[in-house]
Amino acid sequence: MTDFRLILATGNAHKVDELFAILSPLLPQLAREEIATLSDFRVTPPVEDEVTFAGNALLKARALAAQTGLPCVADDSGLAVEVLGGAPGIFSARWAGKHGDDQANLDLLLAQLADVKPAHRQAAFVCAAALVDPVSGLEAVEVGKLNGVLTDKPRGENGFGYDPIFVPHGFSQTTAELDPQVKNSISHRAVAFTALAPQLLKVLA
Repeated sequence: MTDFRLILATGNAHKVDELFAILSPLLPQLAREEIATLSDFRVTPPVEDEVTFAGNALLKARALAAQTGLPCVADDSGLAVEVLGGAPGIFSARWAGKHGDDQANLDLLLAQLADVKPAHRQAAFVCAAALVDPVSGLEAVEVGKLNGVLTDKPRGENGFGYDPIFVPHGFSQTTAELDPQVKNSISHRAVAFTALAPQLLKVLA
């Protein structure tokens, strides 16, 4: 464990792969084996009781940096649907009641939007990425957004969460139909982590 240089505050394997794909071109000096996740430490993730993506991301990063002594990157992300006033928002991962039940969340959202016309199905994926370095005391948060529209039924196998019903502006495919490299170049996480990269470079120098 002493060889780890950075901890990602997630145990979601899909998210780890996606984040590393985004970070590796920005941080070529950081090897995959130098990145720890929640499964590498006996840590207790905090209750995410903030009311914004940025607040929850920073909450997680602070808690896990303090517990591990490593610089920690955490993100909080979700889907904001315009006609629902920005919901599911920070409740995206547990919209149907059980945290992480992607299919139930997606089915419920589609049912709620069943009578909404295509012109009013605007939405955005939002990601807040936070970095906390317990050694230098550096803290930084960046927010990224990907605008698009929602389909009336799932399409594609590549993504997770709400990817199968989200079509980014300028594309005809859902984010679950896009090539992963294309998705990772335009995603809300890509925008947030690209903005955060200069601070990461300082910490890992």
